[in-house]
Amino acid sequence: MPLNSPLEIHHQPVDLSDKVALALTKLLRFFADRFFSGRYGHRAVVLETVAAVPGMVGGALQHLRSIRLMKSDQGWIKTLLDEAENERMHLMTFVEIAKPNRFERLLIVLAQGIFYNCFFILYLISNKTAHRLVGYFEEEAVYSYTEYLAGIDSGIYENIAAPQIAIDYWKLPPDATLRDVIIVVRADEANHRDVNHDFADQL
Repeated sequence: MPLNSPLEIHHQPVDLSDKVALALTKLLRFFADRFFSGRYGHRAVVLETVAAVPGMVGGALQHLRSIRLMKSDQGWIKTLLDEAENERMHLMTFVEIAKPNRFERLLIVLAQGIFYNCFFILYLISNKTAHRLVGYFEEEAVYSYTEYLAGIDSGIYENIAAPQIAIDYWKLPPDATLRDVIIVVRADEANHRDVNHDFADQL
C-alpha cells in the first residue's frame, strides 16, 4: 500500500452486525488504553499477537469451505494468509523493540488462546461480522500507530535504530529508525483495514 494512502477512514456501521463488531472493538480498546497507558512498544507486542490470528483463522476456514464446496476462493485464502504473516512480522519486530518481560509473554499466551477460540467461533457464526471486526481493529491500529508516531516526533519516545528484522522485511535503508518502522507498519494496518471492510461488504 502506498504510504500516502488515506489513513483516517472509518466505516460507519449500517446494520446490527457492524454495530456488534464496533462495540467489541471499542470495549477492547478501552481495556488496552487502561492497561498500557502510553506504553506503545509493549502495547504493540500484545496487540500484534492477537492481530496475527484472524488471517490464519479466516484463511483456514475459507480453505475448508473452498474444498468442501469445490468452488474457487476468489483469492481470499492467499490474501488472508499473507495478512497473518504480515502481522506476525509486526510482532517479531516489536518484540525486538520492546523486549517483553515474562508477565507480558504470559499475557500474550493467554490473549492469543482466548482470542483464537472466540474468533474461530465468531467466524463460523458470521464471517461478515468477523471481517468487520478486523476492519475496526485495524482502524484502531492505525490510530494507535499515529499516536505512537506523534510521541516520537515530540520526543516522548526515543527514535531508536530499527531492528534488523524490520530492515530486511520492509527493505528499509540500513540507517532506518523506529519512526520509519512505524510508518510502514501503519500503512500495512491501513491496507488490512480496507481489505477486511471490503470482504465484509462482499458478504
